[in-house]
Amino acid sequence: MTPSARLAAAIELISAIDSAAHRPADAVANDYFRERRFIGSGDRRGVSERVWNVLRSRRRLSWWLERVHLDTGPRMLVAASLMVEGWLLSGVKQAYSGGQFAPSPLGMREAEALYQLEGHTISHPDMPDAVAVEAPDWIIGALHNRFGAALREEMAAMDVPATLDLRVNLLRGTREQAIAALARENIQAEPTKISPWGLRVQGRRPVTTGAAFQSGLVEIQDEGSQLVALVADARPDMRVVDWCAGAGGKTLALAMVMQNRGHIVACDVSAPRLEGAVRRLRRAGVHNVERHLVEPGDKWAKRRAASFDRVLVDAPCTGTGTWRRNPDARGRLTPVDLSELVEKQQMIMETASKLVKTGGRMVYATCSVLLEENEQQIARFVANNPNFRILRLPTIWPLEAPPPCQGAYLSLTPRQHGTDGFFTAVLERIS
Repeated sequence: MTPSARLAAAIELISAIDSAAHRPADAVANDYFRERRFIGSGDRRGVSERVWNVLRSRRRLSWWLERVHLDTGPRMLVAASLMVEGWLLSGVKQAYSGGQFAPSPLGMREAEALYQLEGHTISHPDMPDAVAVEAPDWIIGALHNRFGAALREEMAAMDVPATLDLRVNLLRGTREQAIAALARENIQAEPTKISPWGLRVQGRRPVTTGAAFQSGLVEIQDEGSQLVALVADARPDMRVVDWCAGAGGKTLALAMVMQNRGHIVACDVSAPRLEGAVRRLRRAGVHNVERHLVEPGDKWAKRRAASFDRVLVDAPCTGTGTWRRNPDARGRLTPVDLSELVEKQQMIMETASKLVKTGGRMVYATCSVLLEENEQQIARFVANNPNFRILRLPTIWPLEAPPPCQGAYLSLTPRQHGTDGFFTAVLERIS
């Protein structure tokens, strides 16, 4: 593809993403490229990088376009992204030639307006906080409450593309063996700074097609997600529930630390998600996991009350901690979503807590950075359930190195820890 054709494809893909408002951008992109197999891997990467750059900076680009009285559709968003990256107007006009497979030419008014962006970077001191940090207006107060004076720095880290993190499956081999196996595939991986099982790969590499992944030696999992399993402290021969298991990412990590012993029940309300876990479990060599579909009227939990050593509640949440991976999700999130999720999280915790036996632990986790879904949820739960107490992170941290967070909880952010934003609280049932 020519550079102009890549830009035209990026405009087309952004339009497709906008037209599928309720679908994740990566799912739309997968369909787009699947239907255009003639686009080679290098061109796919170039188009995708352009699209995701626009999605990560959409509010700021739109602010610039509105400032010069241009529309904020995909065609102008891509043009503005080029200008604030340092392109000259002459280069943008050449790229927007209107030739075969190129974007349509810039009109005189468009060119004159875009010229005003020449020499500017994407940021500007006049931008409101919500625009500057690429967040919806309605959520900026909650983000201020979470980050305070560090708001812009914390949110800037969410504009940087996420790293590719892998978890070494100790049931299949060691971290050193995994590094060597990946090196044979020309993939350079380094140990993560916090997780004892993690590897970090720079850039986007085709890990899933290689032998290390196909053999179950490595699994794709953000370092923050790995640390949730670490602080859960599940041990061999324990009885464990992964209450919101989904496709089983944390279930796999729990099975590994339990050395394939004991018993794990992976529960979820979605049959397709649980079915999706089967293949992953087999590839990883895990055989101590049972799956259970939670359905309305289900008495499974009631019959097994107070019988588990660990109950992991990886609660559904806003996903604000994963915005660097899913920048399009920022625009889809609404105040109603947050209020409904907070209520759902409370109900899930109340139900799951009944499975914990005396002396056992409930581990509550989200991939959110909002106090409403994290610290405030835990405070509310403990106030309503005096038979549980909070186990502070420094008292349960299992590694020799000090914990990465100073407070009572594991509270991770991209800026401070290089992981997705994750929150984890550990609660012990005392009666």
